[in-house]
Amino acid sequence: MTKPLATPSDLAGDFSNRQPDGDNRDRLVCDSCGFINYVNPKIIVGAVCTWEDKFLLCRRSIEPRSGYWTYPAGFMEERESTAEGAAREAKEEALADIEVDGILAIYDIPRISHVQIIYRARLLNDNFGVGEESAEVELFHWDDIPWDDLAFPTVRWSLNQFYETKDAPLGAPFTTPESALQKMRGR
Repeated sequence: MTKPLATPSDLAGDFSNRQPDGDNRDRLVCDSCGFINYVNPKIIVGAVCTWEDKFLLCRRSIEPRSGYWTYPAGFMEERESTAEGAAREAKEEALADIEVDGILAIYDIPRISHVQIIYRARLLNDNFGVGEESAEVELFHWDDIPWDDLAFPTVRWSLNQFYETKDAPLGAPFTTPESALQKMRGR
């Protein structure tokens, strides 16, 4: 893990919440040196993984939404690409080796300051298992996906996007539906 250049605890000065020059919102700013503590959205990476005509899903064993199904996904780590992160999450959560094909969807979740980048991927073999954050891992035919037990709306959106575009060449990614985006913003 790389160490940030500076964090509020590294600096001797007091911090105040104010709008820095040239900015349009309040931020924590060091009163002695001017360091600005930017807090930015977190990036989640994941993959809709297939084996033949089946979809790999993991039943979560951690909160949020423990006991519900999702595809392998999680927070991106430092010094990895988004595709590498998606492959790492598949290995961690499903003990699965995958080949990432391309971006399937990008979702903005402003209410919780998350951006999700979801890939299409193929299992390299049918060897998979239960990782640390999963209670179960299974392959599902489309008609057998536990739709009522999916962990998050983005899981449903991504699976549907995959199915609707499965025969199409990879192109511009699908993004958060505008109606859902408005709801997430509380409008």
